[in-house]
Amino acid sequence: MAALLRSARLLKFSPSGLLQITGPKRSGPPLGRLYSGAVGGRRAGVCSRQISRVGENASSRVWPYAVGGVRNYGAATERRDEVSVAVQSKQANQFDWALAKLDHSVKRTGRVTKTLLLRIFHDICRTGYPSSNQALLLLRSCGSLLPEMPLNERTELAHHVWGKLQELRAQYDVSHYNALLKVYLQNEFEFSPTDFLAKMEAADILPNRVTYQRLITAYCQKGDIEGASTILGFMKSKDLPITEAVFSSLVTGHARTGDMESAKNILPVMQQAGIEPGPDTYVSLLMAYAERGDIDSIKQTLEAAENADCRLMDRDIMQVIFVLAKSGYHEHIPEMIECLKHERGYVPDAMNLCLSLITQGQEDTAFLILKTLPVAQFENLGDAELGNFFLRHLVNRDTSLEKISRYCKELQESSLHSTPLTFSLYCALEAKKTDTCLELMKLVKAEGLPLRPHYFWPLLVEYGKNQNTTGVLEIIKAMQGLGVSLDLATLSNHVMPLFSSAEAAQQAFKAFGITTKSGGFVCSGIRLLAGTNLAELYTLISDPSFPPLDIQVFCNSLLTGFKKFNDMDSMVKIVVLLYNDGRFTRRGVNTTDAAGFFLYNLIDSMSEKQLKAQEKNLRSFFKQLHTQNITISQNIYRGIKNLLELYNTPELLKNVNALKRSEERTSISPAVELREATDNGAMVLVLENRLAELKAEKKPVSPTLKQAINALCAEENLQRALKLKQQYEEDMTPSIYALLINLCCRLKNADEALNLKRELNRKDSSAALDGRKYVTLVRTLSLNGKVEEAVDILKEMKEKDVVMKDPNITGLFHTFCAVADTGDVDAVQRLQDTAFTLGLIKPSANLCSPAISAYLKRDDLAGALEAVQQCYKRYKHLPRMHDILVGLVEIGDTESLQKAMDFMSHERGEMIMLYDLFFAFLQAGRYREARKIMETPGMRAKPTRMQWYAEKCISTNQMETLEQMVDMTAKLFDCDRDDMYGYILQLCKKTNNWQKAEAMWTKMQEENFIPQERTLRLVADILRKNGQNVPFEVPETWYDPAKTPQLVKLAAEAAAEAAAAAPPPPPTAEKTAAAAPVRDNYDPNLFALCKKGNVEEAYALVKKADEQGLSLRPGSYDCVLRALLARGSDEDAMVVKDIARSHLPNFQLSENANNMYIITLCKKGQIEGGLETLKSMLQSDQVPSFHAITKLVQALGAQGDVERIQYVESQVKILGIATKLSSMLFPNNTALAHIKNGDVESAVELLEGLYTDPHTIKSSMSFLFRKVLQSDDDNALDKLSAMAERLANHFACYIPATDLFLQLLEMGKVEEAKFMLARCNAVAEQKTVLLSYVTEKAQMPGQLDKIKTLVSLIPDAIEKEVLYSYTMKCHDLDKDFTSAKALYKEMMEEGIAADELFLKRLAALYRNAGETPPFIEPPESFKFYANKLRESRAKAQATAEE
Repeated sequence: MAALLRSARLLKFSPSGLLQITGPKRSGPPLGRLYSGAVGGRRAGVCSRQISRVGENASSRVWPYAVGGVRNYGAATERRDEVSVAVQSKQANQFDWALAKLDHSVKRTGRVTKTLLLRIFHDICRTGYPSSNQALLLLRSCGSLLPEMPLNERTELAHHVWGKLQELRAQYDVSHYNALLKVYLQNEFEFSPTDFLAKMEAADILPNRVTYQRLITAYCQKGDIEGASTILGFMKSKDLPITEAVFSSLVTGHARTGDMESAKNILPVMQQAGIEPGPDTYVSLLMAYAERGDIDSIKQTLEAAENADCRLMDRDIMQVIFVLAKSGYHEHIPEMIECLKHERGYVPDAMNLCLSLITQGQEDTAFLILKTLPVAQFENLGDAELGNFFLRHLVNRDTSLEKISRYCKELQESSLHSTPLTFSLYCALEAKKTDTCLELMKLVKAEGLPLRPHYFWPLLVEYGKNQNTTGVLEIIKAMQGLGVSLDLATLSNHVMPLFSSAEAAQQAFKAFGITTKSGGFVCSGIRLLAGTNLAELYTLISDPSFPPLDIQVFCNSLLTGFKKFNDMDSMVKIVVLLYNDGRFTRRGVNTTDAAGFFLYNLIDSMSEKQLKAQEKNLRSFFKQLHTQNITISQNIYRGIKNLLELYNTPELLKNVNALKRSEERTSISPAVELREATDNGAMVLVLENRLAELKAEKKPVSPTLKQAINALCAEENLQRALKLKQQYEEDMTPSIYALLINLCCRLKNADEALNLKRELNRKDSSAALDGRKYVTLVRTLSLNGKVEEAVDILKEMKEKDVVMKDPNITGLFHTFCAVADTGDVDAVQRLQDTAFTLGLIKPSANLCSPAISAYLKRDDLAGALEAVQQCYKRYKHLPRMHDILVGLVEIGDTESLQKAMDFMSHERGEMIMLYDLFFAFLQAGRYREARKIMETPGMRAKPTRMQWYAEKCISTNQMETLEQMVDMTAKLFDCDRDDMYGYILQLCKKTNNWQKAEAMWTKMQEENFIPQERTLRLVADILRKNGQNVPFEVPETWYDPAKTPQLVKLAAEAAAEAAAAAPPPPPTAEKTAAAAPVRDNYDPNLFALCKKGNVEEAYALVKKADEQGLSLRPGSYDCVLRALLARGSDEDAMVVKDIARSHLPNFQLSENANNMYIITLCKKGQIEGGLETLKSMLQSDQVPSFHAITKLVQALGAQGDVERIQYVESQVKILGIATKLSSMLFPNNTALAHIKNGDVESAVELLEGLYTDPHTIKSSMSFLFRKVLQSDDDNALDKLSAMAERLANHFACYIPATDLFLQLLEMGKVEEAKFMLARCNAVAEQKTVLLSYVTEKAQMPGQLDKIKTLVSLIPDAIEKEVLYSYTMKCHDLDKDFTSAKALYKEMMEEGIAADELFLKRLAALYRNAGETPPFIEPPESFKFYANKLRESRAKAQATAEE
């Protein structure tokens, strides 16, 4: 074709020639026209229009071929075979991630950012093995999906991507060349179609229809009709269909030559050829008129399209607007804007048009479009202000400040943006455009808006990175010129670190003419004096003219100066000044407390060694403070006391005690007295005494009365509680009555519970209990013969609008079940009907079942059947129908059975009835009758029904019944035999019955059906588990079929014979080629051996191949390497590596192998090797795994290597994967390293700074506490404990304290945990963390004692329902049937409803013990109830948060 274009005589195109074209009317359905991307380039051939919206599936329209589309492949370039299956699999996963990221961006905004695209590109290139799909994805994103980039930059990016991927030997086919063509067209890149075709021919890629169509478009864009005609003639000779896209291109081509008449005549020619002009054709004609500014013809064409019933969308009109603006016909744009209909998806399309216009220098037109955006729809895209994207792009494109200022003014006046000028400044700062920033700051100041010091930080940081002091000083000078003072944070964080000293900084400032009288310099000077010269500091700050200054500004420096103890007089004077002078405290803080906090911080900042060394000076210091009448509060005294007791300094404590305020020395609050009570009995006594005192003082007693009765309820002391109630009758509240009613229900005292409820109603008729207590009361009354009273309670629940949550509904269900167990049909039916009629609960098969259970309990099958029929008529549910049918079959009641069949057939259809009867016969062991049902004419498979019964058989270990069902359904129409045998094999695996599994394998062969791979693997797993040979080849999903050890041996022998018979090969590349047939015997067997875990055999096979001079594939060496490393055999792995390099000089460890090597070395303590491997990975552009980084950093922390931890952290940040690691990985291990080096103070300082910084993410430090506890480092533990208490008490940061508490529990240090809890009471309020701990412990067997210990220390840590659920899970894991039964009994006594998952677990324990559960087992699977419980708890939590 390229030669044809070079040499052929080009035919002149005539419209009449098109009449001979044959082919379909369109190349797809009418709605299948695809949009090439955002508005902003010339129309680009076939994919120039798209009608589906941004909110739809963008991946299928932006990259149609990348998502399951069909591509025409030519002879593709050969792919190197070194790429292993594992690497290809990893690439596929990365492609999915990349596609998802780009797809999300296009769905939301209709465009892709350059940053995101480059990030994905670099990630793909770093792996070294880009796939064909990845290459296609990247190329297609370099066109109009980048409206913020100029056209030439887009093309340069496309060329860069193409060349880089070609270097990495990506496999290109015709779809990649077509994608590149599309990018050229969208970016209006001038290229030679002839040369393009020549390149395809050189790459042995055959063009397809899409290629020719796009080449026609390329010619037409240049106005070369003759070139387009040549390709068109070639397409006709190849009988390729000529579609609307070709005609649309020809419209453009004629227009570009100036022949508008021919362009217009293309439309009737299309109709003559049997192709109706569509929107693409009309838009091409409109754009042709727009290039000439012919507004009349545009209007006529729009009218013609409307008359032809061809609907043009907003996006089509936007393309016309873009061409008008680009061609300079701005006067016609308002008329076209009026044509916009603001359809769904208008906002992102208009945004992309604005961006494209700005990129092309058409800012005024873009602003007109911006003002058409509806604010409400725009906010849905996540931007708070309408013009944010507009202003950002203006700044990024270096638009003149005059224009930016004008646009900002208009946006604010029209209320489209609240702070446009400030936002423009933000964008300029973000882009590090210094000159623009400073000019915008002048505009901001001129508008009277505030300028703040932190506005300059991004510029200072940028200069600071390069140590550009001149640039920093220029920024500071500009700050002062704008009237912004240099504050302390700016000076300390961004300026002073660049200078060697404060004096050097001041000299530099003076040289630049910058004043040093700002507050920041003053604070900096104060900090310097506080650490070096306390006397001069006191002289300065004691001056009445000294301005107010918060002590927190220089507190750390002052502590440093105090700890030198070289000027005791000045120290005392400063403390007295802080105690009396309010200038150094924040508003609302008592000056005396500020001084006290400073003293606490002084003691807290000193290590034990420092404290004991300075004890004499401290005692003298505190004595002098006492003489100056300095006092401290009780709380501060307690904090200092804890620290001094920790360091065992009783004499010093006496001096501190003298500072305690006298009125606080002996007072003991009732709360403290109550807290010191050792048990419930003592607590009740204290509370009763307190009640008497309050009564005598005529103060409110209700809160204390509630505490007392609550304590008595915990002891289940009903008589004493009732006596207390009688004594304080007038002070009883509804909540106290609720406690007593609940206690009566627990003790099954229905009469007293009812009396209390009636008394509560008389006292306050509007008072209502919560749902759980109501349900408990209903249960107690129902089980004690007071059904009518229970019904009255249900009615009261409806009247008082009691919310029935899922646990309450479950509790009501268990109440019905408990009544049904007594066989009282009338009672359960009465309760059930009342609850349904009142609307308290919605009828379901589960909730309707207790009434049927009552009949079955009395063996009244006829009554049960009648009840089921009534239930279906009323609620459309058939509870326990299967059990009724089984009972009727067992007793042979044919009359009732016929009645049931007639009813089922009438209500649910004959097929459902037959299946119900079939399962009943199977369950009853009546296999002959069951077989006859399966032989009924017209029977066909019902997979869902059969799966339900099969799972029922599996859960109850009914092998014979299940086997009979499989046998009876052998000839059932549409029955999936693989599924049926799969059910039996699942039960075989559960019961470890390999004989039955082997028999089923034989039976499958008899039936002559081909089982699926999953079924074969299931049989093989059962046989292997029991040491049996597998009688077939097991299909694997990632490598060739595994050979048995005998086959491996035969392959090795064959390789040896071949090597012996052949002449010695020369040491060249031909050696590998000559041995390829023998090598092919090795490679699959090595994969198979590694997969099976026969690593030693694989290692021996590699060595044998090396001895024979055979070179294996890189993937084979890599597989064996990884298998050896997985077993910790790093030395053998390095031997394999050396063997591989002897045959393949360029062989390198794969990314996975390097990661495993790092982990193995770290486990063995060879940190140097692990670090070197990490460095080599980074040099090879490989990305270390999170696991490898974690293990390496933890090993460095254990060695105390702070410097190398910081090195690894810096490399991780450069890679950009830091956010995916634990936020505490580096802080925890850096702190551990400091501790290992004996520098506990640095560890505490690091962690305390982290947890007190409001801008950092706080996470757990359990790892550090666990390591310290394991090493028995009491010194470190004491200081970390003090830090945790300080953070909890002073900063309300409870994470460290909670972590320490839980780690103490984990290590069995219960007394220490108690002590921790006493000092930090707030730990008990961290319910979410405590629940997470319980959840984690409940996943492992043998952990119940830890949960019980936690609950004993914090009784209300977990809600009882949740706690019981997790406790049952622990019993299930421990197979503790006795404890599980006791737990269920305890719950029933307390009136707490068990959830369905709880009952499912308990039922399984009953079955395994050979007993029948005393309740109805929930019928669904464990997974079903686990998901249900999870959803209900999430819903409850969301409701609570609302």
